[in-house]
Amino acid sequence: MRSFLNEFKTFAVKGNMIDLAVGVVIGGAFTKIVNMMVSCIITPLISLILQFIFGESSTEVLFSDLIVGPFPIGQLISTIIDFIITAFVLFVLVKAINKVNSIGKKEEEIISPTTKVCPYCKTEINIEATRCPNCTSELE
Repeated sequence: MRSFLNEFKTFAVKGNMIDLAVGVVIGGAFTKIVNMMVSCIITPLISLILQFIFGESSTEVLFSDLIVGPFPIGQLISTIIDFIITAFVLFVLVKAINKVNSIGKKEEEIISPTTKVCPYCKTEINIEATRCPNCTSELE
């Protein structure tokens, strides 16, 4: 029993587990932001468009009569449309956040070496040298 508890303790305190917990908490908070954007901004805009086109203000009203046997297909269609809207808003938000994060970062320049080590005397010499100035060995 003691080894089981020690193993659990090692598992729970690992860096990966802590990172996962932080990710879940931040994901929950981010979900609230996305849901608010969808319910307060995107859904009213789509409702206006639907009312203009079909005369109905929501997908629930538009597809509610669609029932096949015991299955409320209209609710399924409405839920799928809501999911697509939410996923699109989330995609746009993540893309914008990644763009903002990449603005401050400069790509690291690859610095090519200017010197090399002589294989015979182990002294540092110019990379373009064909002969070592210290031991006068021919270099490749």
